Amino acid sequence: MIVWLNGTHGAGKTTTSALVQQLIPGSRVFDAEKVGETLMDITPGLPGTDNFQHWPPWRPLVVETARRVLDYTGGTLVMPMTVLVERYWREISTGLAQHAVPVRHFVLHADQDTLRRRIEGDTVMGPSEFRLRHLEPYAEAARTWLHGEAQVVDTTHLTPAQAARRIAEAVRS
Repeated sequence: MIVWLNGTHGAGKTTTSALVQQLIPGSRVFDAEKVGETLMDITPGLPGTDNFQHWPPWRPLVVETARRVLDYTGGTLVMPMTVLVERYWREISTGLAQHAVPVRHFVLHADQDTLRRRIEGDTVMGPSEFRLRHLEPYAEAARTWLHGEAQVVDTTHLTPAQAARRIAEAVRS
């Protein structure tokens, strides 16, 4: 099974995924961003883009990597990854379904002011224009399709540990 943690930057996906992994026996964290980083390391570089998710190989490589890891290890993969383009989500979720990999899709949500404060006050990554630029695309995706495709966990007033417990309980039920 895959427990996919979606949501925009600053919602707490990375922190929460590590905590969810601790609560689900036999689980591992797989950050699909690493697939994007591999593609970014190709030289000469792939066609220019502001987001590796726009490269057509990224989506099937995420599917293939996840299914191969699950075939090898079994258990659960906890995947923290923002996907705000509906077509990309459909491509990934359909690809996983074709390999009979069940996906529990969660969106970590927080209001725009909270997200902005978290991004601007991030002491690990520092403030990021890239992350701030994704606030409106996230809001648009949330309004139009994303919240209908997942179980929404509002992290505005939750600690990452509380959000992780809610997700783990939902997966177990």
